[in-house]
Amino acid sequence: MADLTPTPDRPGLHVSKPSPSAPATASAVCHCGASATAKGDAQVKALVDGYTANHGPAHGRR
Repeated sequence: MADLTPTPDRPGLHVSKPSPSAPATASAVCHCGASATAKGDAQVKALVDGYTANHGPAHGRR
């Protein structure tokens, strides 16, 4: 499997949760230069919500 971690050259959002009992992890990089990481289900949800609302595809809706 290819490395799915986002980079400035390949912006995006990557979330991983290897098992139901393991904490989720996430990383995000936007084409505007913003980046973030999170660990733990609540923090990952906040990162996904923020990225979805303010970065990535949201830039095209403005």
